[in-house]
Amino acid sequence: MKVFIFGAGYSARAFAASAPESDVDIAGTTRSREKFGALERIDVTPMLFDGRSIGPEIGAALAETTHLVMSIAPDERGDPVLNRAGPLIAENMPRLRWIGYLSTVGVYGDHGGEWVDEASECRPISSRSVMRVRAENAWLARATEIGVPLAILRLSSIYGPGRNAFVNRANGTAKRLVKPGQVFNRIFVADIAGALWHLGRNEQNGIFNVTDDLPAPPQDVVAYAAKLMGVSPPPEIPFESAQLSPMARSFYGENKRVSNKRLKQAGYAFRFADYRIALASMWREQNWQGEGSGDARSAMKDG
Repeated sequence: MKVFIFGAGYSARAFAASAPESDVDIAGTTRSREKFGALERIDVTPMLFDGRSIGPEIGAALAETTHLVMSIAPDERGDPVLNRAGPLIAENMPRLRWIGYLSTVGVYGDHGGEWVDEASECRPISSRSVMRVRAENAWLARATEIGVPLAILRLSSIYGPGRNAFVNRANGTAKRLVKPGQVFNRIFVADIAGALWHLGRNEQNGIFNVTDDLPAPPQDVVAYAAKLMGVSPPPEIPFESAQLSPMARSFYGENKRVSNKRLKQAGYAFRFADYRIALASMWREQNWQGEGSGDARSAMKDG
């Protein structure tokens, strides 16, 4: 299996670090040479992609790729990978067997706290979610054109080693914002990696919500992390009086409970079904700080 990742950031690095077979070759792009070392440490061949041009090195790697993973957000001009590598994907990837596109549950917009699944109407509110819907549709069209299965993974709020409520409490940025009735789904980064490998190995097609079992108020997560740490949680702050950036405030304008039933029906078994299991595991293993607290590959594989 030869995997190429466009946008080897947090989630994609977890995916690469947890490769289930030793005979998997992985290449991935970053915007900066300074990040090459982090990719090389998890056996990823690093390549530069700035969203504007595709070099010959990337073209050669794509020609050998069997599994293509996209983890770059679209912008006002559309999807940067399709804009720059579209012709290569259509004409110069004879071995391509599967495409995975990392999207967001933000495409559903606001459903008043009701349950949504992959058949639910997309009502994107923010401009970034509107662009995601367009990018999803563009990839669907391209995959249909070339006859390759495409899995769109709609991710909930991502957390894991280095990005979690423990880190926020330790650095003093944790807040317990309270908006009555507000819930969010979350997803532990190891389950994004696991879902990608499962769907990719089985070359599955379709849209899949990659999200946990427990939509919950955000203040509950902060309080649970503080309890595990043995410290006091920050005081509750009414949402109306909270000092938030426009982007942060926009997240609270979308309220829904996201179902993961389809991914389970596709055969994936979640390792961390809810935030309590995931936070307890990180605190027990003391890998919550991320790479600085231990070996990155071990943290991603062993939770």
